[in-house]
Amino acid sequence: MKTGSLAAVLVSLLLAACQQTAVQGGDSASRMGANDLSGVVTSANGPEAGVWVIAETAELPTKFTKIVVTDDRGRYLLPELPKATYNVWVRGYGLVDSPKVQAAPGKNLDLTAVVAPNAAAAAEYYPPIYWYSMLKIPAKSEFPAGPMKSQPEWLNQIKTTGCMSCHALGTKGTRTMPRDFAHLKPSEAWVRRITSGQAMTQMINVLNRFDREKALANWGDWTDRVAAGELPFAKPERPQGTERNVVLTLWDWSTPTGYMHDLISTDRRKPTVNAHGKLYGAPEESTDFFPVLDPKTHAASQVKHPVRDSKAPSSVKNPMAPSPYWGPNPIWDSQTSIHNQMMDEKGRVWMAARIRHPDNPDFCKKGSNHPSAKLFPLNSASRHASMYDPASGKFTLISTCFPTHHLIFAEDANNTLWFSSGVTGPGAFGWINRKMFEETGDEARSQGWSPFVLDTNGNGKRDAFVEPNQPADPAKDTRVAANLYSVGYNPKDGSIWGTQLGYPGRVVRVAPGPDPTHTSLTEVYEPPFPGYGPRGGDIDRNGVFWASLASGHLGKFDRSKCKGPLNGPQATGKHCPEGWTLYRFPGPQFRNVQDDGSAEASYYTWVDQFNTFGLGENVPIATGNMSDSYFALVDGKFVTIRVPYPMGFFAKWAEGRIDDPRAGWKGRSLWATNSTRTVFHNEGGTQNRPQVVKFQLRPDPLAR
Repeated sequence: MKTGSLAAVLVSLLLAACQQTAVQGGDSASRMGANDLSGVVTSANGPEAGVWVIAETAELPTKFTKIVVTDDRGRYLLPELPKATYNVWVRGYGLVDSPKVQAAPGKNLDLTAVVAPNAAAAAEYYPPIYWYSMLKIPAKSEFPAGPMKSQPEWLNQIKTTGCMSCHALGTKGTRTMPRDFAHLKPSEAWVRRITSGQAMTQMINVLNRFDREKALANWGDWTDRVAAGELPFAKPERPQGTERNVVLTLWDWSTPTGYMHDLISTDRRKPTVNAHGKLYGAPEESTDFFPVLDPKTHAASQVKHPVRDSKAPSSVKNPMAPSPYWGPNPIWDSQTSIHNQMMDEKGRVWMAARIRHPDNPDFCKKGSNHPSAKLFPLNSASRHASMYDPASGKFTLISTCFPTHHLIFAEDANNTLWFSSGVTGPGAFGWINRKMFEETGDEARSQGWSPFVLDTNGNGKRDAFVEPNQPADPAKDTRVAANLYSVGYNPKDGSIWGTQLGYPGRVVRVAPGPDPTHTSLTEVYEPPFPGYGPRGGDIDRNGVFWASLASGHLGKFDRSKCKGPLNGPQATGKHCPEGWTLYRFPGPQFRNVQDDGSAEASYYTWVDQFNTFGLGENVPIATGNMSDSYFALVDGKFVTIRVPYPMGFFAKWAEGRIDDPRAGWKGRSLWATNSTRTVFHNEGGTQNRPQVVKFQLRPDPLAR
């Protein structure tokens, strides 16, 4: 560092250490209440607009953090802080963190921001996308390469369809090599990294989809260049406009070795259910203890999910190499693998959870009299269903013949619960008639499943079908090798929608009919290039489907815009490009990729059907998994909702709740949990715990 730069940093640090507790003229002070903190943020450059003010305390039952953004004059107001002593500091792009100052609510506190002494110091705070976009992608002329036929197919795999389905790449924990591997050659170090920990098998399987040596060389080249001091070629922008109105509240829950997949807070169909109530997390492969947060008391607890069968597999037995973070012993020990949850109108939590060994009971298999088994027998299911009633503390375990992954309630008389099967599946979708189950307790009678059948003969009804690899028969329909990863319910017509992973991937629509086992009909729609690789998707109340695409787009599919026939021999996926609109996600594209898109790898899109957050009804909100953020599409433009601390926020779902429809912005909120499997990659390392994040949207940056 140059002497002048060092002197400037020292001056800034001294200024910050001498912070005053009197606001210098900002009207944020006049708005402040007894439970607020307010002031002005300035640096050697003057007022700092669009930077974050962070207040954190460990004096509550669980660690608590609140974050706001400064306005165009550098003013801030942190509203409604619980009584405690807080560490307060400033973070922002172009800055380094200011020293932490202790303060209590009700005080006016000016803060001095510290300008980054150089580009390298500033880049340490950039979201992962700015680092990962430095990865050199093989040129189009280099394909086919191993199993990959094209550059887009390669990109599909190094993003959410493959490499980034469980954590981000580009974080400090991934762009640098652990000290334990420093003596290895780059490609060897990457092999060692991939085999670390209990996700080894999954990561190796993804690597094997590539030309292994080429992929390892690319990642090794990337981390070598970062180690040599190469910096991102693009820079993030500070929050602007509406983005400055966001208030973030964070609570720790679970344990340092746990991780979350999702959380639930309310009934998707009626988001005033469970107002001000507890939230429940889905810890997937990490533990059988799912966390519970009470945001009123700031208390986090855990509940152990039972299994019906002690022979249910456990993640503790997953093969692994020693972890540079945790050593040779496994840290995950889940039998239940709780993946996704939904809350019903009574505040009960329904889950996709493993309750037994994968081998199915006889009523699921060939020879059974069960209507679905007679048509399409199933021999195994890796995950099943359960319900937890917080009022009684009791669990109900439901053995499903079909595997479960995501779930959604229909808005029908039976309260039908529809399920997807996940990344892969048996070629069938399943459901539980909740009304029948609760009346009879008969889990066999109350469930059903069906294969995906295209109406290829075009007569508008379900007929006998040929198998996927058999020649077409003009008198029959065709079973398609489809699968649902996400699952959504269309309130306009009762159809079920979801995504199917792959390249180019597709959106799947199922019209159940009166007897879904025998009457359901499927439609499939591929996104047109440059779009590809849908992962998580959701539907709005107008029947428009939205999907996160690995190409770096938010995909909108409006079936009503299709001009040609929706069934028949030609309706096999490519028949409605006019129904699609692609919106490029924010952030840079990989430098040597010319196709439209972004390096962003969005995991899931959730639609705010009821304006629970405040941006409007039916606003699609996509996870910005490479950008520490969510992206909300409002009037065709993205609003970036960033979580700047701790660095590494990675969501797999969103959840909106209305606690009080009469309370303005304070009564509405978006909820998330940090869903990365590698919480220890994030800022804070192995001391981290997963967090619940509450997002609120004020009318302006100083509203209280």
